[in-house]
Amino acid sequence: MAQGSTRPTSRDVAQAAGVSQAAVSLVLGDKWRGRVSEPTAQRVREAALELGYRPNLAARNLRLGRTRTVLLVVPALTTEFFAEVYTGAARVAAEHGFGVVLYPSPEGVGPARDPFASAQAALDGVIASSMAADALTAIRGDQLPLVMLDSDPDGSLGAATVNLDIADGIRQVTEHLLSLGHRSFLHLAADIPSWTFEVRARELATRLADVPGTDLRTIRAPISIEGARTATEAALAASGPRPPTALVCDDDKLAAGAYKAVRRAGLRVPDDLSVTGLDDLGLATAIDPELTTVRLDAEAFGERGMRALLAVLDGRPPEKGDLPVGLVVRGSTAPPR
Repeated sequence: MAQGSTRPTSRDVAQAAGVSQAAVSLVLGDKWRGRVSEPTAQRVREAALELGYRPNLAARNLRLGRTRTVLLVVPALTTEFFAEVYTGAARVAAEHGFGVVLYPSPEGVGPARDPFASAQAALDGVIASSMAADALTAIRGDQLPLVMLDSDPDGSLGAATVNLDIADGIRQVTEHLLSLGHRSFLHLAADIPSWTFEVRARELATRLADVPGTDLRTIRAPISIEGARTATEAALAASGPRPPTALVCDDDKLAAGAYKAVRRAGLRVPDDLSVTGLDDLGLATAIDPELTTVRLDAEAFGERGMRALLAVLDGRPPEKGDLPVGLVVRGSTAPPR
């Protein structure tokens, strides 16, 4: 547009695209599917871009009764995983004219203060991790359109759920270690009452129960390097005549703490003890030897969560199926001596 010209309106876009103002509203409000053809929608988008048209979101939100704001509730920001979940969710949200407010639940789990004077008045919906579920009642997020991440589909407050295929990740870890010849296992479990960690424990126990001659012991630790080190040191000291040859950790941070315990015990990874993690965080390749772990696509997880919430807001069923995960084999696993 030339300097000093008036701001283009939806009517200008409609004229340029050869469509009605109603069609422009549907396309730019992302409500066109099933009502406007794809070529027409593309023509509207191109006309809006060429004219430099920007919809008046404030006026539209008043008409719709929406703030176009979503709250993402996570247990903490102490790992890059939830930062990447936010990145994926925010990317999809921006494509649809929404903003995402990131809200970490204090202490990782438990109740949280209401981040707004009235969450129901200030938000269109909530995406929440199961580990931060206790925060929902305090912020009244359970009374808003809700999508739960990493949550039991049968017990998530009646909300839509989006999950990574954690059970398959544990199956891949178990099959890898069994194929190397391991039969004595130690599970370093996260000391957090959460569905996702229950899945890991249950799947590991189930898979090993099907293989004769295996044994499994479980120890618990908070998700911290020092907590994992302390728990692993105690377990190794009390291991008796048949020490474990494989240590399965619920996440990569626990594995890093276990590395420290193994070295303090005068042992080596993987010569004396194979170690696996889960997440494939940056630290998985920062420790030595590099960690065999399960890669979780956190950004895709956030993207799927936001798309699910958009579907809920539009009255559509969210996409079904868990997101796939994959084992990344590195230097921390080897056949037992």
